[in-house]
Amino acid sequence: MNTTSDFLGHPKGLFVCFATEMWERFSFYGMKAILIFYLMDRWDFERGSGLVLLASYAALVYMTPVIGGMLADRFLGSRKSVTYGAILLVLGHGLMAYEQSEQLFYLALALIISGVGFLKPNISTMVGALYPEGDKRRDSGFTIFYMGINIGAASASLLCGYLGSTYGWSYGFGAAGIGMFFGLLVFLWGQKFLDGHAEPPSEDYKKKFSGITYENWCYLSGILMIIVCWVLIQYQNLVGGVLGGAGSIAIIFWLYYSLRKCDPVERDKLLSVGVLVLFSIVFWALFEQAGGSLNILTDRGINTSIGGWEVPAPMFQAVNAIFIFILAPFFAILWVSLSKRNIEPSIPVKFALGLFFVGLGFLLLVVGMSGDSSTNFTSDGIEVAVKTSVIWIFVIYLVHTIGELCLSPVGLSSVTKLAPQRIVGIMMGMWLLASAAGSFASGIIGKATSSQEYRDLVDKFDEYKVSDDPAERALYENMPYTAIEKTGFIDAYTTVGWGAIAFAALLLLLSPLLVKMMHGTK
Repeated sequence: MNTTSDFLGHPKGLFVCFATEMWERFSFYGMKAILIFYLMDRWDFERGSGLVLLASYAALVYMTPVIGGMLADRFLGSRKSVTYGAILLVLGHGLMAYEQSEQLFYLALALIISGVGFLKPNISTMVGALYPEGDKRRDSGFTIFYMGINIGAASASLLCGYLGSTYGWSYGFGAAGIGMFFGLLVFLWGQKFLDGHAEPPSEDYKKKFSGITYENWCYLSGILMIIVCWVLIQYQNLVGGVLGGAGSIAIIFWLYYSLRKCDPVERDKLLSVGVLVLFSIVFWALFEQAGGSLNILTDRGINTSIGGWEVPAPMFQAVNAIFIFILAPFFAILWVSLSKRNIEPSIPVKFALGLFFVGLGFLLLVVGMSGDSSTNFTSDGIEVAVKTSVIWIFVIYLVHTIGELCLSPVGLSSVTKLAPQRIVGIMMGMWLLASAAGSFASGIIGKATSSQEYRDLVDKFDEYKVSDDPAERALYENMPYTAIEKTGFIDAYTTVGWGAIAFAALLLLLSPLLVKMMHGTK
């Protein structure tokens, strides 16, 4: 261990990665907090189509790291990949602040998606490489690193959400872009503290093919990725098709490899972790409502007044990150304590708990929304609903955070422990693909919160846009929160809440078999 490069007991490179990832997450979550409102306000997206675009964006963000990680492992190394990804992110966030062209907006999203693809998988790899094999500081190092993620996510939602809602969307996107620019500067300055651990794995990146080095081919692949994402983000059905095709190939590979390429113990372990990965799709489809339909509900149907201040809806996107910051140490202690008493839940049971809590969160929100069913009527006879207390938004995010802490870190760990080491990278890709599928499905679920009756009502209000009656134009500009709209949210959330609990019960029934197939892996 090189003590001269240590700071607070850890390699100095850890804090370079901490700051870079903090600012990257600041830019990502800052943009995500306001994106759905920007789509509907600036580009006149209908709610359902806006949610599907948001979900497609999130799905692509989970898919591109598979490619970025492969290029880094084979040719570029983590340092070059992170630098390239950070540059793409700065360009993308910079374009987001320019609101004059819809095509440039799509290009900005494509740059951000591709930038995340090169940066996200490799910054985590870099942290692990800073510690020698068996170094006891590794776990605490990752804990510090993940604190940076949540600091960035929470602060971004608060600042960018406030600026975007109060002063204009370009201010929110601009703040996210400035944050990513700081991240790039920190990483460029701090590369000297990585002690050579993030360099290319071999000299192959210097070799040439058709007169171009493999390093430059990787960068050209990034440009191709941008072009492909630029097209896909505009045609969301294509994203679903790509996911369906990739998912089918992944499932066929998983089953084939398990049954034909593994010994009996490996086979059982690989089959069990694959089942868990498939169940995770349900979790992410519901959990990812946060940036979509729940964000809209907070804006439309929640009384967000706190201490006399109407808190902008995007700022509530910080609640999950704050709860993680508070609860993660408790869960770490809880699992260790239960393990010492030999009563720690098994991996499948933890997954089932995650599904249960994500469903329970929606059902508790429905209880809160149903508590006051009183209404009043406009002069046009439109039934206006009473808004729900803000406490219920805190409740659902608290319960969902508990579910996330039961499933997400356990899922990542189980993939590395149960998959054969020779294909652990492929199975991690399958985990990311499942997250992408869940994110895409979240848009379909979010779209279901807008019933046909509500869409017809929106069409009626749209007619007021060109009305000569000032009162009707005012109604168009400030469409009230109607009983029809509220019922759409309640019906959709009731369905998905009970659906998640049903999946949790099914997984709980399967857990004894899955535990047996894990052959003692905990």
